[in-house]
Amino acid sequence: MEVVMYFIIGFIVTCIGAIPLGTVNISVIHTTLNYNMRNAMKIAFAAGIAEIVLSFYALHCSTTVTKFIDMNQWIQFIIATSLFVIGGILFFKKKNKTTQNRHAPSHYLTGLFLGLLNPPVLVYWLFIISYLNEHALQINMHSSLPIIIVFFLGVYLGKVVVLYSYSRISILIKNKVQHTAMLINRFIGALLVIIGSVQLLNYFL
Repeated sequence: MEVVMYFIIGFIVTCIGAIPLGTVNISVIHTTLNYNMRNAMKIAFAAGIAEIVLSFYALHCSTTVTKFIDMNQWIQFIIATSLFVIGGILFFKKKNKTTQNRHAPSHYLTGLFLGLLNPPVLVYWLFIISYLNEHALQINMHSSLPIIIVFFLGVYLGKVVVLYSYSRISILIKNKVQHTAMLINRFIGALLVIIGSVQLLNYFL
């Protein structure tokens, strides 16, 4: 019963952190609309692995990670600049006649890249791990192996389920409204530009 509780908590806290619209969610929506749900789920599966890596890292060395982020602000600058540029490309990109592209980037790599280079998610896990240890349950590197495995299984499924939901919702919108890909691309691009701009402002201020 205790093991099941660790799975449920891992699943729930991951869902809470994954629901807010972020770069991975936006990428899943964009890929669903411009390619298909199959490719979007490749991003989701890889992002689930990235979520495990971040949560494991937070579990293993929360204090060290916090100091590393504070001492290496250039990392946030690079990520913010990348988001700003990608958002601008999406916003001004013209709709292609064909959505299937043989030279499309690997969706697995996209999901892994966006999932790992996501400081807000790492900060979220640093907070969650600390909160769980103080108020809910003890989870650390000294916990038993079954507990750690089950907890991270909940983390992985939580991330994938949320991204799957985003993909399904995107399909419903696409099926009900015709010729929305261009509009949604611009909307997604604008969101990325805003996110990148906010992070750049935080970096300089």
